[in-house]
Amino acid sequence: MADARKIPSPVVTTETQPFWNAAREGRFVVPTCTACGRAHWYPRAVCPFCAEGKIEWRDAAGKGAIYTFSIMRRAKEPYTIAYVTLAEGPTMLTNIVDCDFDDLAIGQPVAVVFKETESGPPVPMFRPA
Repeated sequence: MADARKIPSPVVTTETQPFWNAAREGRFVVPTCTACGRAHWYPRAVCPFCAEGKIEWRDAAGKGAIYTFSIMRRAKEPYTIAYVTLAEGPTMLTNIVDCDFDDLAIGQPVAVVFKETESGPPVPMFRPA
């Protein structure tokens, strides 16, 4: 279990500002198209499914399942990078934390947890649920 590594601050853009504002409040949100109703990840101003520009940020369950992962054991401070498929449908690149990395499995349920960064907003990561 490794969790002591320093997490660099994310780059906040106009398109991602609402996400980071919610993260500062401890809320996990995903962009959702109001035209077709589908959530997507990575944040963008135009829906990747229907090409409409009617995007709003909706509170998400903060739950998902590990799609795939890799343990970075050769790093100075080992960590696990993973794709997590969210309950809302999109799959996001993230880290798995607060666990024994050897106990992780594809398909394992996970829940969001926010981790502090060096000087910016906290970032969402996931731990086994």
